[in-house]
Amino acid sequence: MHDGDIEIQPRDLETIEGVAPEKWLHLYHQMLRIRRFEEQIAELHSERRLFGPVHLYAGQEAVAVGICDALRQDDYITSTHRGHGHCLGKGAAMDRMFGELLGKSTGYCRGKGGSMHIADPDTGNLGANGIVGGSTGIATGAALSARTRGTDQVAVCFFGEGALGQGLLYEAMNMAALWKLPVIYVCENNLYSEFGHYRDITAGSVRGRPEAFGIHNEEVDGQDVGMVSAVAGRLVERARAGEGPAFLACRTYRFHGHYTGDLKRLYRSREEEDYWKENRDPLKILGQRLREQSDQNEAKLEEVERMVREEVAAGLASAVEAPYPEPGELDQQVYA
Repeated sequence: MHDGDIEIQPRDLETIEGVAPEKWLHLYHQMLRIRRFEEQIAELHSERRLFGPVHLYAGQEAVAVGICDALRQDDYITSTHRGHGHCLGKGAAMDRMFGELLGKSTGYCRGKGGSMHIADPDTGNLGANGIVGGSTGIATGAALSARTRGTDQVAVCFFGEGALGQGLLYEAMNMAALWKLPVIYVCENNLYSEFGHYRDITAGSVRGRPEAFGIHNEEVDGQDVGMVSAVAGRLVERARAGEGPAFLACRTYRFHGHYTGDLKRLYRSREEEDYWKENRDPLKILGQRLREQSDQNEAKLEEVERMVREEVAAGLASAVEAPYPEPGELDQQVYA
């Protein structure tokens, strides 16, 4: 088994210069929040307490956390249908996330958006999007808005490699390149576009797309949160300084199927999944490095686990007790 086109090299925590030890625990904490949230959502779905398709982000946590760690609260993100990790990474509260997925009035969109359409303007989250590649136009527009208003805000859009076949992405990148907009296109290549390997669907190279527009582009191991954070920090500062858009290809892997309940054995093997879960889990990678760095970190990791489990339990309990929206709200917050 292998990780695709990226050659994976072992790295020590010290390879990321200027990073305080507390930050590594913070990044681990943020990734663990996403993982435990997704595990709880999968359980709710299996118990038929949550309805409709759910696209889980487990396995890709290092991308969302590494990118969002480089952003300010007033910077923008736009997300995809697999967006829980991006929302939590940008600062979403656990109880309101559970509330939205359970259709409760305490959710970010008062339970009307569900899994695919969570937005939170207070944290710069302009919304997840069920349309493949739909995030790219929104983020580019937000970057244009920042430029027009004279701020130094940056916009980031997350999308999967399946969006490389959508024309909107290329229209957006063309505009961003022409006008040097402060937007970063983050392609989360988890190897599978729905039910087929991306190489069977996508011609040419991933980075060949931004290169055609003269857009600065890089590629990173998306399972290494330290490397993602370091590259993201550089690209964000570059955009904030007025140097134009960038494209970051992140090689990652979704631990679940395209959605809960899909027949994933039709297109990928158990051996492949086991390899990634055992050897390329971003939580295991960072957790092991922290343990090797200091004997004291074991107790700190256990404390983080305890805190996250308590947060998940409290958030779910709050959402379960919350009321559903009133029927009269059906035509509220609807725009034509």
